[in-house]
Amino acid sequence: MSLGPWQLIIIALVVLVLFGRGRISEMMGDFGKGIKSFKQGMNEDDTADAKSAGSLEAPAKDAAASDPAKSKTPDPS
Repeated sequence: MSLGPWQLIIIALVVLVLFGRGRISEMMGDFGKGIKSFKQGMNEDDTADAKSAGSLEAPAKDAAASDPAKSKTPDPS
């Protein structure tokens, strides 16, 4: 079953009558705000992951530098 252009126009008119023009634009605005908020949350999560990964690597490097057995430089003795 394929919807033709007339069926789509009728469906659009029924939706406009049921919800009204203002309500549809309000819903689309809320939908846009939700998408924007979701993208911001994903970006914040990525930066938080990068910061936590960086903070996990830093102590490991410091520990290797403070322990002579783990350092890569040869022992002068």
